[in-house]
Amino acid sequence: MSDASASPLLARKGTATGAATRAARALGDRMMFVVLIAVGLVAPHLAYPTFLMKVLCFALFASAFNLLLGFVGLLSFGHAAFFAAGAYVCGYLCREFGVTPELGILAGTVFAGVLGVGFGLLAIRRSGIYFAMITLALAQLVYFVELELPFTGGEDGLQGIPRGRLLGVLDLSGNLAMYYFVFAIFLGGFWLIYRTIHSPFGQILKAIRENETRAISLGYAVERYKLLAFVLSAALAGLAGATKSIVFQLASLSDAHWHMSGEVVLMTLLGGLGTVLGPSVGALTIVGMENLLADKVGPWVTVIMGGIFVVCVLVFRRGIVGELRALILNRKDEA
Repeated sequence: MSDASASPLLARKGTATGAATRAARALGDRMMFVVLIAVGLVAPHLAYPTFLMKVLCFALFASAFNLLLGFVGLLSFGHAAFFAAGAYVCGYLCREFGVTPELGILAGTVFAGVLGVGFGLLAIRRSGIYFAMITLALAQLVYFVELELPFTGGEDGLQGIPRGRLLGVLDLSGNLAMYYFVFAIFLGGFWLIYRTIHSPFGQILKAIRENETRAISLGYAVERYKLLAFVLSAALAGLAGATKSIVFQLASLSDAHWHMSGEVVLMTLLGGLGTVLGPSVGALTIVGMENLLADKVGPWVTVIMGGIFVVCVLVFRRGIVGELRALILNRKDEA
């Protein structure tokens, strides 16, 4: 067979293989969502709902952070500022003005997004350690503002936030109703992140992560794309913080501390940087270990978390989900 006749056959074979791969990936993604929904619906009947709600809030927070670090390549040490800002705005509106929880959460999300615009305009022109340090400095500024403002409660935080009634109808004072509300918010945020990653916009973000210079040479307004990703990540972090403030009826100053920014980095790296499910797995692991060890080792929990971080970086560089995915792909190649 001549090269001229073989080329179309090879092209058709490559196209068919690519289509089959995309179909398999789409089926896998649909199955992921089905399993996620099924597990989420059953989970409060098998485990403590308050613990699960905390996991979901931090899973959304870590997923929002992963959108920025895992798919754009920007390491922010200031995401706690957005998490706490959403919590304080939501809590203040619900407590002082009697706003329903969904409107309070929406307001906290919008405020975090606006704050993200301010942060982004200042930080996005830098990269690497310079970007990280600018975000950390801005987050510390937010921390001290929230500490000193008269209506934030200072070191005691904003307490007594009512759970209220969803849409003015559904009472959220019960843990089961509150759990399903939080689960719905998590699914919405998770789906938005998933769609963003797999959209043309998400592909451009990945291109910027891999080779920013080449993306610029192709005509993309790189700074604009990075700013949009930063604002979206900030808004989703605010959504997680606002939801957490309703769940625990408290907006705590610790939510704005730089330790919180470090903790979300740990969750993301432990679960799997640049993976869809990795941050959620990391959040479940970290929150579960904190819940399990808090009454056994006390303040040594922080030391243990630091040790886990070191081991993860040295041994499991792709994280839990990343290593599992690599193992599955290797077995498929061998078969």
